[in-house]
Amino acid sequence: MHVQVNAETPIRPAVTAEAVSGLQNQTRGETRASTPTRPVPVPRGGRRRVLVVEDEQDIADLIRHTLERGGDIEVEQATSGDAALKACTEQPPDLVLLDLNIPVLSGLEVCRILRQRPATATMPIIMVTASASEGERVAGLDTGADDYVTKPVSPRELAARVRAALRRGRAATAAPAPAVYQGTHLLADFDAVSVEVDGESVKLTRREFELLRYLVENRNRVLSRDRLLERVWGYDRLIETRSVDVHVGRLRAKLGAAGRQIETVVGLGYRFVD
Repeated sequence: MHVQVNAETPIRPAVTAEAVSGLQNQTRGETRASTPTRPVPVPRGGRRRVLVVEDEQDIADLIRHTLERGGDIEVEQATSGDAALKACTEQPPDLVLLDLNIPVLSGLEVCRILRQRPATATMPIIMVTASASEGERVAGLDTGADDYVTKPVSPRELAARVRAALRRGRAATAAPAPAVYQGTHLLADFDAVSVEVDGESVKLTRREFELLRYLVENRNRVLSRDRLLERVWGYDRLIETRSVDVHVGRLRAKLGAAGRQIETVVGLGYRFVD
């Protein structure tokens, strides 16, 4: 069976009165639960399209300003789960920045539906959560999110995560070289996107699958967290995150007996031993 691969203090920029007025005029008379997305313009100059699903307008404005000021990203907005699904159906964006607590359909449900649809199954999804609880973050990753950002949002970190996810998305379009690993417990066909442990199929998220592949490709070598962030997540070393530790822990648990092949090298990082 194939694995279903479910990829400083915040500084608020000034928002002009004209921008606020325009947003208010756009949403006047529409209900919070059924607010449609903004019209989708045709990207200019190869800009990447990011759909921001956020019902708090001040946060949406901050995110828009943060991502668009580089000139290479165009932001669209949806304020509810049903509007987000409609936007992704009509014209799938390059990435979705998805708040968990939105009207009509929750962020988890939206993520689950997007991962079930062929057109959006591999689209990068970054979840935004106001909760610091590990349980909520794990639930998002299990549903198929590639990463998460915790409120209050740091503009610098948010921009780095989004651009890293977009780079990874582009790299994923290139056909990977066929590779098969077979160990005592683990059989991983990375070309066929299939992972088995002791003959049983294992379901991994896309990020867990990419992490396993990179560890296996560099087996018996110690890989630092910085290197994993750079090669698997696409982050630079200025970003501090526990994503590596969370994903390694979950990957070990899913691999069962084969999970023991992923060793922690104290003070250095991780190593997949053959």
